Amino acid sequence: MNGENTTVIIVRKKSGHAAHHGGAWKVAYADFVTAMMALFIVLWLMNTSEQTKKAISAYFVDPSGTAHLIGSANAGSGETLKLTKDDMSTLKDKLEAEIKKSPELAALKDNVEMTVTGEGLRIELIETERGLFFESGSPHPSEAGKEMIERLAVELAKLPNDLMIEGHTDSKPFAGGGDYSNWELSADRANASRRMMDRAGVPDARFKQVRGYADRSLRVKDHPEDPSNRRITVIVRYQPAPAPPPENPAPPTEHK
Repeated sequence: MNGENTTVIIVRKKSGHAAHHGGAWKVAYADFVTAMMALFIVLWLMNTSEQTKKAISAYFVDPSGTAHLIGSANAGSGETLKLTKDDMSTLKDKLEAEIKKSPELAALKDNVEMTVTGEGLRIELIETERGLFFESGSPHPSEAGKEMIERLAVELAKLPNDLMIEGHTDSKPFAGGGDYSNWELSADRANASRRMMDRAGVPDARFKQVRGYADRSLRVKDHPEDPSNRRITVIVRYQPAPAPPPENPAPPTEHK
């Protein structure tokens, strides 16, 4: 050595962490959690009642909950949902909206009265002095009457609910005389309405009663001869929901 000082430089390297692997593990974990949740839901569904399974199936077919108004909420299940008390107001609004769509029928809307009652939805076609829906003193419908009844029938044909049709007159004696009276006139008008609805697509089995009341159920009781007492009433009856099956039916008894 020549006696000169030598400078030594020591470089210290810091040990680094392993390279970051990104967020791929989060995606894999989320998929795993989703799969587990789906498994638990399937296991839960396998142990629920048939009614619950059908209700869940109907939700995925109709999330908005409106298909029951056209009888399609359980499409493919072999069943149709029927209108209950909670649905009648919605049906009333829908029918009124359908009438307003037609300029000809919209002009008659003041003579169509819909009321939700304890029996069902009552749709009344109220006559005028000259006869609006039926020719005066006749069981033959007018053109306006045919169009109105057929339009209602097209909408009601989409539902499974039972129907009843009533015919009413005022207290004026039938002008024709003889054996034909307001009893026959009210019944014939109700039956004529049934035939028109049947031709428009309402199955015959849906009609449970066709009634002729003559002047025994007046709309304006203080004025028995008021023309608005002459009317046809279509009643969409409530249909109770079927009773749910028992959760744990008893096993069949073995006969020895």
